Amino acid sequence: MTALKTLLWSVFVPGTLTTLVPYLLLSSRLELFPMTLSSFRFTGLIPIVLGALLYLRCAWDFTFTGKGTPAPFDPPTKMVMRGLYRYVRNPMYVALLLVFTGESILFESASILICAAVLFSVFHLWVVFYEEPTLRRKFGDSYETYCRKVSRWIPGV
Repeated sequence: MTALKTLLWSVFVPGTLTTLVPYLLLSSRLELFPMTLSSFRFTGLIPIVLGALLYLRCAWDFTFTGKGTPAPFDPPTKMVMRGLYRYVRNPMYVALLLVFTGESILFESASILICAAVLFSVFHLWVVFYEEPTLRRKFGDSYETYCRKVSRWIPGV
C-alpha cells in the first residue's frame, strides 16, 4: 500500500510539477530572455534523466527503508540515511531542480530556469522552516548528528 501511495504522489506532485509547469511556461510564449543553444540543447536530456533516476531512488528509499512516502502528510516513520541521503540531506529536491535545469536547456527557456530558481527558494524555505524542525522533534540527536555530517544542498562524500 505504501508503494502505491508513493507512486501516486510521485506522479501527481513532482510529475505534474516537472511537466505541467514547463508546458504552461512554454505555451505562454512569454520568454523574457531568449536562449539559443542549437544542438547543444540536447545535453539537457542528461540532467533530466539523472534527476528522474535520482528521484526514483529516493522515493524507493523512503518507501522501503523509511516505511513512508515522500508526501508530507505520510512521511517515513524511520529516518532514511542510506542511498543518496548519505551524500546530501535533500536529494529529492536536488533531483527535481536537476530536471528543471535540464528542461531549461532542452527547451532553450530562461523562464524555466527562473522557475527553477524560484522553486529552489521555496524548497529552501520549506526545508528550513518546516522539514528540519519537524525532523529534529521526531528523530532528536540522531538527526542532529546527521545534519552535522551531511550537507543540506551540496552533495559531499
